Amino acid sequence: MAGVAMVALPAAAMPQIGLPSLPTPRGGIDGLARPLLDTLDLDRLSPDAVARQLRSARLDRLTGFVRTHRDRVEFDAVRAPALRGVLLATGVAGADRARAIAAGYRIIDEEVIAELDLTFVRFALPEGLPLGKAQRQLAALMPAAEIAADNLYFPSGGLPPAASLGALAAAQTGGPGGARIGLIDSGVGPLPGLSARVVQKGFATGAPRAGDHGTAVAALALGAAGSGSALYAADVYGTDATGGTASAIARALGWLSGQQAAVINISLVGPDNALVHAAIARAQAKGALIVAAVGNDGPAAPPAFPAAQFGVLAVTGVDTSGRVLPEAGRGKHVAFAAPGRSLAPAAGGGKSVTVRGTSFAAPLVAGRLAQLYPAPAPGRIETAVRGLIGQARDLGRKGRDPVYGHGLVCGDCGR
Repeated sequence: MAGVAMVALPAAAMPQIGLPSLPTPRGGIDGLARPLLDTLDLDRLSPDAVARQLRSARLDRLTGFVRTHRDRVEFDAVRAPALRGVLLATGVAGADRARAIAAGYRIIDEEVIAELDLTFVRFALPEGLPLGKAQRQLAALMPAAEIAADNLYFPSGGLPPAASLGALAAAQTGGPGGARIGLIDSGVGPLPGLSARVVQKGFATGAPRAGDHGTAVAALALGAAGSGSALYAADVYGTDATGGTASAIARALGWLSGQQAAVINISLVGPDNALVHAAIARAQAKGALIVAAVGNDGPAAPPAFPAAQFGVLAVTGVDTSGRVLPEAGRGKHVAFAAPGRSLAPAAGGGKSVTVRGTSFAAPLVAGRLAQLYPAPAPGRIETAVRGLIGQARDLGRKGRDPVYGHGLVCGDCGR
């Protein structure tokens, strides 16, 4: 099979932990200062040591991120980072709304995502009320509604810090009848050597803005899908260090549904957020297949979302020998494996780099799935997924297992 087309990236990446790092003053998804743990060789550690290091890193880095942005971010009820002082609610009835206002909550705005027939209300919290306590209180005041913080989602495989790539990918003319692939990530930079129609839209301050992570993910997806595909890239980060919010992802899913994206790749991880959950479920009902990375918090970590949501195709990463990456998540939700190490797109000036992480395995599965499912058609979903299962090479225990899912897809991609 043909390899994945080359894309401009910065210097070589070490094993990725996939947790929020401390942004540099420049901000944005690519403005991440990489902590010491990112330089550890996870492949040389014992499984117990990997689990300990990742658990400690996750707590330290989440705490550090919230502390750095304490004017804009706080922990929610499940200790996940979210925008400070804001709650989101779906299914809000009139009487519930009145009770919330009487208790001191203020309606900031009400937004309709028309493509998904989804409406949510944004509430400001009473002065001085912590977010976690407010979530519980508002849920009691509005028992018929679904209450969520505006959580932040982070890439499940990073790249070294780099200046913005500058120019966005130019819209090109794809071949007739090509696959329609959606991407929720950073913006996408130039994609030399790929024949694809690229359309981008921003859902954050300064977006769309080309980013290294989104560009790499886009190149891998399009290379695996083959020539003539169309890429619809939703940038949920832009230049905002606290981008990647649940509300931005929900809006992005609405736009991608309206663009008739058949397969949507989300190489991001976060908590099980009610608004994101509802947006994904409605996009699925309209025929979208969602592919997501399982994350790099290690085998002992709880399942990451949206990969763990029902109906989402969760993808893990393997090395060149077909062994699961030690940092990859595990669980019954794992659907497929794909190469996640030693992927070697080219950098500018003829240089080459390697990238690693489940972020980069997921788009390989999304690209191959798009070959089987090029346009939304709910009646063809089962056939397409069964076709991909038929392509998978069984790894680990016989049959589907919580480490490799149905097996390895696109095993020779990205090399």
